[in-house]
Amino acid sequence: MTRHEAAPRAYTNLEFLKSPQARTIRILAEFLEPQKRFRENRIWNTIVFFGSARVRRPFEAKEHFKNIRRMYKKSKNKTKFEKRLLDAQMDLEMSSYYRDAVTLSRMLSQWSRELDERNRFAICSGGGPGVMEAANRGASMSRVPSIGLNITLPFEQGPNPFISKGLSLEFHYFFMRKFWFVYLAKALVIFPGGFGTLDELFEVLTLLQTKKLRKKLPIVIYGRKYWDKVLNWDSLVRFKTISKENLRLFRMVDTPEEAFEYLKTEVSKNFRH
Repeated sequence: MTRHEAAPRAYTNLEFLKSPQARTIRILAEFLEPQKRFRENRIWNTIVFFGSARVRRPFEAKEHFKNIRRMYKKSKNKTKFEKRLLDAQMDLEMSSYYRDAVTLSRMLSQWSRELDERNRFAICSGGGPGVMEAANRGASMSRVPSIGLNITLPFEQGPNPFISKGLSLEFHYFFMRKFWFVYLAKALVIFPGGFGTLDELFEVLTLLQTKKLRKKLPIVIYGRKYWDKVLNWDSLVRFKTISKENLRLFRMVDTPEEAFEYLKTEVSKNFRH
């Protein structure tokens, strides 16, 4: 009788684990593996920063603008550089949000260090560049743990270098990533962003509005100049698609100092033991 080699155990069979039949196992792994890491690193609370991956670092944006402006001035064909100059000018303007995210993250992190261990929090971001990088950078400046919940995408996203060792996580499933954003969160900070930021903001607002999320979760929306052009909250009330009371679910702010004072007050009131 021919002796057959032993079949691989199911949990070591990568072909099976990557198959549609094992999707439930992969989803469960994206719940259990982060949970293990957070417990090992004594992470009980987070303040989450959302915002665009496309916001440039201020120094880079300034140098880029200067280079484009120099080429524009030297060019005999001005129209060739007009759009590039306008784009560079917008990048420079938007880069102020990177600077402000670093500042706010640093202020919150320094405050966290003064709290007893159970009340401390880690700064959490989506783990990529732009505003996400700025949030992790501010925490690293204060030597406070910071988390990056990355998502595998064909473009834009890649872990930034300021995430704490052991706290850079990679997700396949958006909904599991969103779960970990919200589950440990004691506050959210929403910087200017695109579809992803809007998706994250409105999902949390919906959970709060419908009381599916029962904890008090202060939300700061940063930058009226941007958000007043992107979203018309008053029109939602006027058309009666939301109630006026729903506007109390968040606070609009324009400076790191204003955001810090509001978050410090609300987090202390709602969550400190």
